[in-house]
Amino acid sequence: MTLIKTSLLNGIAVLVKMLTLLGINKVLAIYVGPVGYAALGQFQNAIQMITTFASGAINTGVTKYTAEYHYDEKKQQSVWRSAGTIAICGSLICSVIIVLFSKELAAWILNNDQFGGVFRWFAGTLVFFTLNTLLLAILNGKKELLRYVAANIVGSVFALVVTTALAIFSGLYGALIALAIYQSISFFVTLYICSGADWFRFSYLFGRIDKLVAKNFLKYTAMALTSAVCVPVSHIFVRNYLGSSFGWESAGYWEAMWRLSAAYLMLVTTTLSVYYLPRLSELTHHEEIKAEILQGYRFILPCAAICGLIIYLLRDFIIHILFTSDFLPMRNLFAWQIVGDTLKIGSWILAYVMLGKAMFKLFILSEIISAACFYLFTVMFTSHIGLEGVSLAHAVNYAIYWLLMTWFVYRALRRMRPEVLAG
Repeated sequence: MTLIKTSLLNGIAVLVKMLTLLGINKVLAIYVGPVGYAALGQFQNAIQMITTFASGAINTGVTKYTAEYHYDEKKQQSVWRSAGTIAICGSLICSVIIVLFSKELAAWILNNDQFGGVFRWFAGTLVFFTLNTLLLAILNGKKELLRYVAANIVGSVFALVVTTALAIFSGLYGALIALAIYQSISFFVTLYICSGADWFRFSYLFGRIDKLVAKNFLKYTAMALTSAVCVPVSHIFVRNYLGSSFGWESAGYWEAMWRLSAAYLMLVTTTLSVYYLPRLSELTHHEEIKAEILQGYRFILPCAAICGLIIYLLRDFIIHILFTSDFLPMRNLFAWQIVGDTLKIGSWILAYVMLGKAMFKLFILSEIISAACFYLFTVMFTSHIGLEGVSLAHAVNYAIYWLLMTWFVYRALRRMRPEVLAG
C-alpha cells in the first residue's frame, strides 16, 4: 500500500469524520457555548489520560508488532492475546477507581462535583472503550484499510448521533456523557467488522500474557504514558491559566480553535498513523527510512500548509458556519495557530520515526520538554500580547520541536545498525 493510495482510501473515513466533527462543533456551539467548550476540553483530556492507563498504553506497540510480524500469524496472535488481557485487567481496575473517586475527579477536572455521574458513565463503559481502540490498532497493523475505514466511519456516525441527541436533551451534562460513551458503543460494530476477517477470532484477545511480548510493550507503554500525562496535563494547565487570567469564555475560544485544528489536520495525522507507523515498523535500513521521511515532506507537509492557508482566509466564514457569533473573538487566534499546525506536521513526520523504531528515551524526553515549553510560552506570551499569545506559544513550541527532531532523529539513524532498526 503506497502513501498516496493509503491517503486516498483513508480520506474517505477522514472526510466522514471531519464532517461529523464539524456537525458536532455546531451542535456544541449552540447548546453549550464557549464555557461549555472549555469543560469538554478538560474532560476529553481526562479521557485521554485514563484510557491510556487503562489499556496499559500498548496500542501503538500492537500496531507496530502486528505489522512487524506480518510473516507469522502465531506471533501476531500472541501480541493480541497479551494486549487484550492487559487492556481488560487495566480497564476493570481503572473503572473501580473512577467510581470510588467520581466526585473528586469531577471537582478537579470540571470544577463541579455535580458532574460525578459523567465519570461513572465513563467507568461503566471503559472496558469496551479500550477494546475498541485495541481492535483498531490491530486493523491498522494488519493494513486492513477497508475494515479500518469502515470502523472509523461507524464511530464517527455514532459520535454525531449520540452527541447531538444528548446535547439537545441534557445540554453540557449530556454532551459530556456522549464524549464518555460513544467509542464504547462503537466497539460492537468494530468487533463485527473484524469478525468477518479470516485471520481474526474473538478468543485471540484473551489468554496468557507472553513475557517477551510484554517486555517489548514496555517501551511503548513508557512512551504512551508520557504522552498521556504530558499533553493532556499541559492542556489542562493552559486552559486553567487562560480561564483564571482572561475568563472561561477565552479558554473556550482556544478550545474551539484547537478542535478546529484537529478537524482540518485529520487527513494528515491519520495518514501518519495509518501509513507511516506500520511502514516504518517494517523497514530495517536507514536509507529506506530516510526515503519515507522525504516522501512525507513532499506530499504531507504541503497538504497541511495549503489546508491551513485556506482555513485562515475563510476564518470569518468558518466561525459563522461552524460556531456562533459568540465565538467571533477566536478569529485573532487563527494566524499563529495555522503556522503552528504546519510546523507540528513537519515535526511529527520525524516523531513517527521514534514511534516506529521505539526510540523511547528520545521520545519521552522530547514530550516532557515540549509540554513544559508550551505552558511556559503561553504564560510568557499572553502576559505581553493577550489571548493571542497562546497561539504564538503553539507555533514557537513546534518550531523548536521540529529543530530538535531533525537533529536527534537523523543522528540516531546514522548510528543505528539495520538489525537494531528492526526492533
